[in-house]
Amino acid sequence: MLLVYTHKISPRLKYVFKHICTRILGVEVDFTTQIESFIAHDSLKMSYTKQQLGNEFFIRSHDILFEQGLSDIDVNVHSWEDTKGFFSAGDKSAIPFDIFAASFYLLSRYEEYLPHVKDQYGRFLATESIAYKNGFLEQPVVDIWAYKFRDALQKQFEDFKFPKREYSIKPIIDVPTAYHFKLKGVMRGVGGTLKELFQLKFKTLYNRFMVIFGLQHDPYDTFKYIINKQKQSNYKFLFFFLLGDFSTFDKGTNPNSKHFISLIKHVADYCYVGLKASYFALENADVLKKEKMRMEDILNVPLKASRQSFSKLNLPESYRNLIEYEILEDYTMGYVNYMGFRAGTCTPFLFYDLDYEVQTPLKINSYHVMDYTLLKQHSLLDKKKALNEIIKQVKRVNGEFIPVFHNYTFSDVERWKGFKELFNIVLFSPNED
Repeated sequence: MLLVYTHKISPRLKYVFKHICTRILGVEVDFTTQIESFIAHDSLKMSYTKQQLGNEFFIRSHDILFEQGLSDIDVNVHSWEDTKGFFSAGDKSAIPFDIFAASFYLLSRYEEYLPHVKDQYGRFLATESIAYKNGFLEQPVVDIWAYKFRDALQKQFEDFKFPKREYSIKPIIDVPTAYHFKLKGVMRGVGGTLKELFQLKFKTLYNRFMVIFGLQHDPYDTFKYIINKQKQSNYKFLFFFLLGDFSTFDKGTNPNSKHFISLIKHVADYCYVGLKASYFALENADVLKKEKMRMEDILNVPLKASRQSFSKLNLPESYRNLIEYEILEDYTMGYVNYMGFRAGTCTPFLFYDLDYEVQTPLKINSYHVMDYTLLKQHSLLDKKKALNEIIKQVKRVNGEFIPVFHNYTFSDVERWKGFKELFNIVLFSPNED
């Protein structure tokens, strides 16, 4: 166990030390404000305060972990060997930056509570983040810092054996609509036909009627392929099905369709299944409750995980609603248009509510790449290179890699050509050095 001496044990301090020490490094941590208890401890120990007590392992603390609410904090990012760091800790510190304060800033999404520019859907932009502006968005810096902290501790406590964790993957399959042509209903079917006629999309129109008359496979119905892949993998996939009502933003399959319900049950026999909350469920807790109940009626088990449509988050309200309805895992944290680590980590972490100053039971599983992001790369070779690079970053710290694919990613539609190969790279990555 690591014992931390500090001048004040705050909720923020306990939260971030437990993420770095326990979740990433696998070491239990405790805290004391008593010098006598600190001196008596005969294993891993460090001081985290303003002044070093003697010659102990010491990191000079930044004020952010002892504050409440938001303040105007200066964040000056500097190079640190092969990564970046901020909140300089001074010459006497065992490491040059207060990684605990910096990690809290990233994990709590402190910057997303401050005034910022949003996109047309009201989302926080990757380009607004300090990670993007300072060139470390594509590094899991919190985990990298944790390993640097571990190495520094190891030099002072040579006999202590840190546990080792292993790289893992958690592929996400997002299903905004299960089918391209099937189960759309009469009105939507007629509307789609007329639209394709006016736009002279005769090939699409031909495919539509071939599918409707059962002469061709629906292009978005790739579930058999995905389930076969699941059978070959040691890592469970996680599906998110949209069960919201039809709207401007969400054009999913009718949630009352017996065929659709049967599909969800079939997928749940092989994979984990969660709820893709609709766009309006983000703003309206009653809508979220209705969609949650729909999914639980289908699965006959309590809903554990959700993901928001359009990867939109309104902090802290979005997460408070999930907590209120006892949805304990979220997979929304990430950027649609950029690869990388929105919260700076590839280790699942608990949501810290900055308004209430409390650690919540909601586990945030941030995703690191979405299939749409890879479309930025024009050639399949470039797509593979970009994907392998982000996997390499996660492997470097033995983290958990979470990519987001869609059911239609595995269709024969031209823009998704080669994505089955990319999915295989993800699935085979735990077996490669």
